[in-house]
Amino acid sequence: MWAAPAVRGLGLGRRLLTELEAAAAAGGARALRLETNRSLEEAIGLYRAAGYREVPAFNDEPYAHHWFEKTLGG
Repeated sequence: MWAAPAVRGLGLGRRLLTELEAAAAAGGARALRLETNRSLEEAIGLYRAAGYREVPAFNDEPYAHHWFEKTLGG
């Protein structure tokens, strides 16, 4: 996900992440996994603040440096 500079800081990322989590849980998902690049410090902070924990790499994405997971529904 990328946000234009003019709309950064408005909480859009957090709202999108919350909606994604709700849709995934409604579809029966028990956990979400995501990855990000080390240069995306705001994203890393957002994921940690939203309760994602860093886990070992679960794919071989060449531009990913951090992998996260969150258990849904509790």
